[in-house]
Amino acid sequence: MKGRKPKLTTIDGGTVRGKCPSAPTWLTKQAKAEWTRAAPEMFNRSILTPDTLAMLESYCVAAGLVRETEEIMGRDGRMVETEKGMVPHPAFKMQSAAMREARLLAAELGLTPHRRIGKGKDEGKSADGWDADLLA
Repeated sequence: MKGRKPKLTTIDGGTVRGKCPSAPTWLTKQAKAEWTRAAPEMFNRSILTPDTLAMLESYCVAAGLVRETEEIMGRDGRMVETEKGMVPHPAFKMQSAAMREARLLAAELGLTPHRRIGKGKDEGKSADGWDADLLA
């Protein structure tokens, strides 16, 4: 190959190196707040990798939507008056779907308490001495 050789960098286990990436500019205020909470935790545990960034973005969008719909329902009420009478606020259905999606993505990203149980000197061992990996 002629010319200068490209500068190659070593990827250590695929984790994002350097400092924790900041939230994408297109995220809403509520989604950015969730990024600010979740991304440093993932970065410090070395589970923030280039292939998990998109999933983290999706999680933050879902968590942000939960907060946005809660603000809307807090302002308008959980029940709204229509020509058919009182019905649940339309944002309630959106919030339920966003909560479900956020919960599933949080589990995939290791952000749920269940995913953090067992950290410490007896990591991987349950209370009865069995290897937790065998039970999962």
